[in-house]
Amino acid sequence: MGAKNIAVLVSGGGTNLQALIDAEKRGIFGDSRITLVVASKPGVYALERAENNGIPSVVLARKEYDSIKDYSRALADTLTDAKIDLVVLAGFLTIIDEQVYEAFPNRIINVHPALIPSFCGKGYYGLRVHEAALDKGVKVSGATVHIVTPECDAGPIILQKAVEVRQDDTPEALQKRIMEEAEWVILPEAVKLFCFDKISVKDNKVYID
Repeated sequence: MGAKNIAVLVSGGGTNLQALIDAEKRGIFGDSRITLVVASKPGVYALERAENNGIPSVVLARKEYDSIKDYSRALADTLTDAKIDLVVLAGFLTIIDEQVYEAFPNRIINVHPALIPSFCGKGYYGLRVHEAALDKGVKVSGATVHIVTPECDAGPIILQKAVEVRQDDTPEALQKRIMEEAEWVILPEAVKLFCFDKISVKDNKVYID
């Protein structure tokens, strides 16, 4: 088990990035470190979080590339050049193709704000996930950390945590509770498992040593 270089990919405020930074400061990842933050657009607050914590960052703006293919190639090259071992999608809302997955097989993880396979897949992101959960009247929702594969939200599940849905919840209130009680707990935990080589994948299932 050697120290891992971790890249966190962001598109917005970076609250999950902050949860990972805080976990690293508590020593949860051992000798592994967040060594790169990649933003899909300039000016997002996540870049300030990176700067405030001395983490190198780069902006790969989707609009500056003609196609998903060109963008994915640039991203894969950036991550490879930085000698990244684990890629964490933390509110990264840009579509990428198999070039990235093939460069980092079973080494890209994502946090999704629902209990997959509920409320996931194409079109389910941000508040839409929580609106759908409330429309359905579910009594629990939560978050899932999974390995990213070419099919949206369909990769092997690493960790899940359930969160109570309250009768008076708004999408915003449910989103906040799921972030605080689930996402910020299981995302650092999943990164820790990866850093300590505790994750193996077989038949599209994750096994934790």
